[in-house]
Amino acid sequence: MVLNSLFLNILATALSFVTVLVTVPHILKVARAKKLFDIPDERKIHKNEIPSLGGLAIFLGFIVSVTFFTDDINFARLKYIILGITLMLIIGLKDDLIGISARKKFCIQLLAASMIILLGNVRLTNLHGLFGFYEVHAIIGGILTLFVLLALINAFNLIDGIDGLAAGLAMLASAAFGTWFLLAGSVTYATVSFALLGSLGGFFLYNVFGHKNKLFMGDTGSLFVGLIIAILVVKFNEFNLAGTHSYVLNSAPAISFAVVIVPLVDVLRVIVIRLLKGQSPFAPDRNHIHHRMLELVPHHLYATLIIIVVNVFLINLALIFNFMAFNITIQFLGILITGITLSFVPSLLIRKKLQKKEAWMDQVEYKTWPD
Repeated sequence: MVLNSLFLNILATALSFVTVLVTVPHILKVARAKKLFDIPDERKIHKNEIPSLGGLAIFLGFIVSVTFFTDDINFARLKYIILGITLMLIIGLKDDLIGISARKKFCIQLLAASMIILLGNVRLTNLHGLFGFYEVHAIIGGILTLFVLLALINAFNLIDGIDGLAAGLAMLASAAFGTWFLLAGSVTYATVSFALLGSLGGFFLYNVFGHKNKLFMGDTGSLFVGLIIAILVVKFNEFNLAGTHSYVLNSAPAISFAVVIVPLVDVLRVIVIRLLKGQSPFAPDRNHIHHRMLELVPHHLYATLIIIVVNVFLINLALIFNFMAFNITIQFLGILITGITLSFVPSLLIRKKLQKKEAWMDQVEYKTWPD
């Protein structure tokens, strides 16, 4: 059964990957003809006009693969999930092309998330003992799920700041959840995970290694990718409640948090910094983790890989905690504190670098070179 599912998911990954590779050149051709570019400004890192419709290719690859490799029985609920994802694609596309207010964008996010919770049956029902809570009331579970969906939609949207980062983190999450779903026998969500993985892989090649064919994910992609990852988080936690197989993880909330910790901690960190400065939490700045990393490692791919490696470390740390059977609340807080601490390391290194530079400049200015 597992081998058969593995083969089908390899095909799902390959189909979505190839679909993106074939689709991107056509999207680029239309973008160039209609001058649909992401224009550089003082808030953006890139210096050239780059098409930002990569999300269309990711979406097409994902939908084609999911449609081919999910069966009709399991598709009943999945259709509402796909509808919600489509809403995110449309609102992201509009934002990339002509712009949209933050309020309208949030309202559409709220609508899509609510539909997925109510009609798609994506809802947290149990917290696994986190902070002493187990089974929760349907209303409380719905509110918590809504928070998770909205938080991850916007977290992946905001982490999309350098080449390959949002796609790389989403690929890591897709691979992690997809592997567990496959082993646990949750074939439909394994297919969803691997279809997204393949689509993101195809996009990653153009985004990171493309020269003439380079393009960005844009809000067109980051919003619906964040939503898919959020749905996988919820389903991962719910499926781990059923202790009928040997792959149950007792600390599912802590492990799933570790999988998506980088974009979540980045949002939390940036909001706190802005509030401490007396700024709006929604004010744009260059305090994101990837901005700090680029000051230390001035190469997008290297900065992206370092952040992804840190994310892998945190996932493995969560798995170690799980197998050591620590209290789940301690595990969750341990991962959170470790993640927050690591998120400030780039800023501390930059500060030390500046202090050394200032000390050297002082020596030059006052001619205090040692004998």
